[in-house]
Amino acid sequence: MIALVLSVLSSSCIYIIFKLFGKYKVTTLHALIINYLTAFLFGLVFQVNLSLDTLISVTTKDWFLGSVMLGGMFILVFYLMVITTQKGGMAVVSVSSKMSVAIPIVFVILYYNEALNSIKLIGIALALVSVYLVSVKKRSGLKININYFIYPLLVFLGSGIIESSIKFLENAYVPDDEISLFSATTFLFAFLTGSAFWGFRQLKTKSYFKFKDVVGGILLGIPNYFSIYFFILALRIKGLDNSSIFIINNVGIVLLSTFIGILFFKERLTAKNWVGIGIAILSIILITYTQKSMP
Repeated sequence: MIALVLSVLSSSCIYIIFKLFGKYKVTTLHALIINYLTAFLFGLVFQVNLSLDTLISVTTKDWFLGSVMLGGMFILVFYLMVITTQKGGMAVVSVSSKMSVAIPIVFVILYYNEALNSIKLIGIALALVSVYLVSVKKRSGLKININYFIYPLLVFLGSGIIESSIKFLENAYVPDDEISLFSATTFLFAFLTGSAFWGFRQLKTKSYFKFKDVVGGILLGIPNYFSIYFFILALRIKGLDNSSIFIINNVGIVLLSTFIGILFFKERLTAKNWVGIGIAILSIILITYTQKSMP
């Protein structure tokens, strides 16, 4: 359970840093590129028995191609989030990315044939409702222009595919002593893809890295590395179904990020948000209870 708690804490730190990006006007793409480089280096540092032979053999690993695709997906989904923010606002991005947890939940239940009962189904449904209610800060609710509906849909699908892919790859191909190497490789290709994207944009719009972009990227890269590392460890917790881990992890991040927003950024919640918090807590209780009661 410690890994699950650390996964939630790491991901919540990412939320704080992104909030600070806005305050200090950090260029997000620049910071993301530095962040992926930082996370890659941390992956190498924490890889046990790292050697030149280990690095050379990376391309022969069964998880290598999956890691390359994941790295590319990181940048693709970020780009889709930017477009979605421009077309529909932050609330639309927040909901579409957080609701995407439904995809890995369905995936692990069907692919790994996880046991289900009525209480667990209710817990999952309540968790999804709570994510929506907590994420939408406006009293008027979420408004999506039907002409741009494709963008939040792609964010939803992309985010869900990333989490499902991490689960599949770590379960099928990544041994315990290669978690850091797998994470480092994924971040390396995210860095390379992001750098290529930035280079392409340079042909049209000149943008240069500022010192605060580099600092912000380094600060983001540290919790970003640990969020993936501890999430993979959490998926290997014995006695907890993966669908339950996905729910507890995502709902935990939403709750902790919300409370951080209240305490440090003076965010105000609507009655709907508070109802969502209550439902989120209830969903975690139901899912935890179900885990204890199921054989």
